[in-house]
Amino acid sequence: MIPRTIIAAHLARSTTLRASFAYPSCVSRTAVRCFINSRGSSCETQQRSYSGSTSAAQSEKETITKLLYNIGSRKEVEQYLRHFSSVESQKFAVIKVGGAVLTDELDTLTSAITFLNRVGLYPIVLHGAGPQLNNLLEKAGVVPDYHDGIRITDEKTLEIARKVFMAENLKLVESLEKMGTRARPLPGGVFTAQYLDKERYGFVGKITGVNKEVIEASIRAGALPILTSLAETPSGQILNVNADVAAGELARVLEPLKIVYLNEKNGLYNGETGKKIDVINLDEEYEDLLKQPWVKYGTKLKIKEIKELLDHLPRSSSVAIISAGHLHKELFTDSGAGTLIRRGFKLFHHNSLQQLDKDRFRKIMEREDPTVKSGQISVSSYLHQLENSKEGFKAYGDEPYEVLAVVRNNDEAGSGVPKLDKFIATKAAVLNNVTDNVWALLSKDYPALTWEVDENDANKGWHFDKAEGSFTKGGKTLFWKGLSDIGTIEKVVSNFLDSQSKRAVNAATSGGSFAAGQRRSFSTMKQASRSLAVGSRRMFSTSTSSQRDVKKIGLIGARGYTGQELIRLVNNHPSLEISFVSSRELEGKPLEGYTKSSINYVNLSAEQVKEKTKSGEVDAWILALPNGVCKPFVEAVESIEEGRKMVLCDLSADFRFTDSWTYGLPEFNRAKIPGATRISNPGCYATGSQLAIRPLLSHLGGAPSIFGVSGYSGAGTKPSPNNDLNNLTDNLIPYSLTNHIHEREVSHHLGYDVNFMPHVAPFFQGISLTVNMPLNKTMTAGDIRELYEVAYGDEKLVHVIKGVPWVKENSGKHFARIGGFGVHSSGKRVVVVATIDNLLKGAATQAVQNLNLALGLGEYTGIPLD
Repeated sequence: MIPRTIIAAHLARSTTLRASFAYPSCVSRTAVRCFINSRGSSCETQQRSYSGSTSAAQSEKETITKLLYNIGSRKEVEQYLRHFSSVESQKFAVIKVGGAVLTDELDTLTSAITFLNRVGLYPIVLHGAGPQLNNLLEKAGVVPDYHDGIRITDEKTLEIARKVFMAENLKLVESLEKMGTRARPLPGGVFTAQYLDKERYGFVGKITGVNKEVIEASIRAGALPILTSLAETPSGQILNVNADVAAGELARVLEPLKIVYLNEKNGLYNGETGKKIDVINLDEEYEDLLKQPWVKYGTKLKIKEIKELLDHLPRSSSVAIISAGHLHKELFTDSGAGTLIRRGFKLFHHNSLQQLDKDRFRKIMEREDPTVKSGQISVSSYLHQLENSKEGFKAYGDEPYEVLAVVRNNDEAGSGVPKLDKFIATKAAVLNNVTDNVWALLSKDYPALTWEVDENDANKGWHFDKAEGSFTKGGKTLFWKGLSDIGTIEKVVSNFLDSQSKRAVNAATSGGSFAAGQRRSFSTMKQASRSLAVGSRRMFSTSTSSQRDVKKIGLIGARGYTGQELIRLVNNHPSLEISFVSSRELEGKPLEGYTKSSINYVNLSAEQVKEKTKSGEVDAWILALPNGVCKPFVEAVESIEEGRKMVLCDLSADFRFTDSWTYGLPEFNRAKIPGATRISNPGCYATGSQLAIRPLLSHLGGAPSIFGVSGYSGAGTKPSPNNDLNNLTDNLIPYSLTNHIHEREVSHHLGYDVNFMPHVAPFFQGISLTVNMPLNKTMTAGDIRELYEVAYGDEKLVHVIKGVPWVKENSGKHFARIGGFGVHSSGKRVVVVATIDNLLKGAATQAVQNLNLALGLGEYTGIPLD
């Protein structure tokens, strides 16, 4: 049971979103300490017993997470938690703590670290002890001496330093343990070093190695590692090392997502304006920043050291300079609290198609733009529109095209106000605040702007923050900024309403609509416009079930990458809707990426699936479960089937060899799928391999050999060496070199034995298959290509090309590409290359293709074909 003091504090402060806290601002220091100390003691009259059980730990984690919601939105907190939890524990964060923080803010620091640990994170803490050391040296009559900014460490200084570091280390560990947070003191044994310059600096070290096993052992034992910056020579001599330098060396070895420097000032400050610097993007700002007159001495050295550190780390790593009391807001909100320093990317702004990287432009549009993904417009058509725009346009983004914004210099209704036509971003770009950088750049060029966003857009809160006014109708929200004239605002809104009346949407705004000749006033105050938008908010649907035959889908096992793609496809499908989505790990959480209705994950048992089947709440079940798991659900459905049979589409390999199930490779089995109720979705490698081989099946002169390379998404979300990016970098990993299940699957369905050699590569999504096939007669490349063009001439999800298909050109596409057709000089051997997206045509897209056929819908309904 949660102590009443926590509940009272939480409710009393739940509406406060201030950032000045020694603990998260939603609760008082007393309440936080009461809650944390309740792990083994009493708080007023309430007692809470912790036996270490999973349920107690989970309950505590959920409570702490809810408290974090008061410093940022639920979406922000959960997004960052997933981000931080996506890597190994030791790769979350290195936190460098200054000695003054240990002296002046020990309680604040301890509670901040405890909060992180309660949500399952393991920061690695390294502390200094400069002020404490100076104090003891003064008492001992030792005058500190520095050379080139480095403390000269003689024998007496080193003797005192060792005692100070040990004492401060134990002080922090004991403070954490009192709050019920396991911590392990590591005052030595982590850093190895050699003398920096014994004659000049004495016992000062230069780090030559980091023993990360000591740190990892502590985390495996469930204890936070608490380090000092003392190092040892190979012979065992203790050496003093600057704590900032030690933190940097530690980060180089562990490559964490975050390197945090705690200071009392809560960030870096502009020496001229006195304002805190929120973000520094080094690739964009570094050279100009160093030219600023106030960037000198220690500030310049700090920025240079951070630049050198981040240059050697992944772009996902960043440095935060923050106070202990603001640590949570910095880590778990988009706005942050201290100074965030990252490499970032240089930004671009172009006003012609010739300046754009069209391949990257196409990729982000296909992956992130809802109008392209739903098939409303193709990328080619959109580019054509921009090219023929009379008023012109300007495109903004970052170098890798993680963010793309397009501004048209006038909207189509002729209001005279530029329109932000596109603003799309990847999740990584949102997490790293690249969106804000691009927004700041385009805002300099366009102080006045309008734009529209779907009412249920997942990032709608971000748009509210940027806008000065808004109006919602028909499932769309109109935003504007920089419009001070009420007449212009009325014209913009009227144009928006006119465009809405032309859209086939079955929605109405709760705030009413304009009658003929009626005027309606608008407030340009942000708070008033937010109220208007919230007042008119509702679920959006393009049509109702009375107008079309909507099929209800139940999705079991939706946590993985394929499940996410299925959700995205169903969300954009005009005739499919999700009734239930089941996941044990995500139970109770909202289904992200689905906007047709509000759905939470449930953890359905086989018995519950049986009941929902019996009640007619679903028309088809998709089983997106690991191999060997779905049988109880199938048996549950089959136990109550009478008359009408339920459609089951299984994405695992459980029924791919079962004759009573229809093998769902439509290109070769299309006649059997309509009306089928048991469909086994083929494997990704198996789909691509069969597409590559089947047109030559009657011409084979021996067993085909398939060299397959998949992105690491094919290894699933469960951590393994095959999806560990550190293991994959500059690497190609072969696995299951014989008897792979897809080798057996291809051989079984082709009726011809094949040899298959799978590999995993360091790209995320896609498959390349190089298939070597002996021929039973002499053939030319032209002969073979003609066979494939005839075989797949009418297939919308198989494209035959003249060149060699590349993975990056097929990633995110719903069709397979086949090409290459390299024939040996003998004419008796050919090499064919096929590419396929393992998550789409290799899984989710094919499942939708099969469901469409089985449920009597158009085969390609809801599948983008461009």
